[in-house]
Amino acid sequence: MNVIKLKKKLEEFFLEDLGELDISSQTIFGEKSRGEAVILAKEEGVFAGANVIEIGYSLFQSDIKVNLKKQDGDLLQKGDIIAEIEGPVAVILSGERVILNLIQRMSGIATLTNKAVHLLGSNTTRICDTRKTSPGLRMFEKYAVRCGGGFNHRFGLYDGVMIKDNHIAFSGSITNAVNKVRESTGHMVKVEVEIETEEQLLEAIDSGADVIMFDNRSPEEVARFAEITPKHIITEASGGIGLHNLADYRHTNVNYISLGMLTHSYKSLDISLNVK
Repeated sequence: MNVIKLKKKLEEFFLEDLGELDISSQTIFGEKSRGEAVILAKEEGVFAGANVIEIGYSLFQSDIKVNLKKQDGDLLQKGDIIAEIEGPVAVILSGERVILNLIQRMSGIATLTNKAVHLLGSNTTRICDTRKTSPGLRMFEKYAVRCGGGFNHRFGLYDGVMIKDNHIAFSGSITNAVNKVRESTGHMVKVEVEIETEEQLLEAIDSGADVIMFDNRSPEEVARFAEITPKHIITEASGGIGLHNLADYRHTNVNYISLGMLTHSYKSLDISLNVK
């Protein structure tokens, strides 16, 4: 993750939670009481969010010590210590909730992504995410996907063209939409077209699409469409695919399978902070 952007996000989150001060911790412990705590995994999964812990606590003051026992992408067992923290008690407790909220969610996404990668069990097809992320948390959620062994789709509307069904409907055809984009964008911008039928697929190929997404197609259709598509065009399958049927797409030879569920249907991993 971009460290500068991470710091700004964490500052925003801490300000939301702390306001003027942590009344509970400051009145009980003041600024001089020091202590130690551990961040503990309470269930199995894949960890994500090491920088959140380190940078998060460093934003409070420089003399707090974070000793990471796990790195991003590491497998966690129940009872594993993720990090040890030593410093002012008030700081440890004031930062606890924001940091735990983030690493629980990130680790939940990393765990789900890792499960999807293993269920697919393919050396040729990659699992990737979508833009179906929580507003304000996209950087964290997409990073967590990478920690789990997945790959990122575009980060926003600004870093790639994706011509979907409504774009096609409003513009009249795939060809019209692609031509309009090519007239206005440079050679570094890739163009993806979403299709549902073989007729649309052939038009997308003829129009010069860089990436073609097969939307809501069965494994058999995906395999047939991937066979038709020239090898220089990247292929993607999406829609109607989840853990229940992911393995059915193992031998379709599509380049990517994008799963919105990775960032909108995950379960946060159970992680806590305990006094050492």
